[in-house]
Amino acid sequence: MMASCQNGTLYTGVTSKLIKRVYEHKTGALGGFTEKYKVNRLVYFEITTDVHCALKREKNIQAWKRAWKIRLIEEKNPNWLDLFPQISGCQPSLA
Repeated sequence: MMASCQNGTLYTGVTSKLIKRVYEHKTGALGGFTEKYKVNRLVYFEITTDVHCALKREKNIQAWKRAWKIRLIEEKNPNWLDLFPQISGCQPSLA
């Protein structure tokens, strides 16, 4: 799940290449909804090797009430940190 900011606009999608897909959202390469609403912060993700389960989970989450999505995010990521640096190995510099 991606967000524009804490408690901001949410986007739920599925991909087999998470790092590449998040990078595309961050750079605006995909255009559309995520670019228009500046949805570029990875705040939650799940990993599976079963594409059918992934697609089913995506559709289920998309149908959820917003409050349920926020609760799911905050159970694992209470501060809505951008998880992209962790998964990509690109930790931001402190300099």
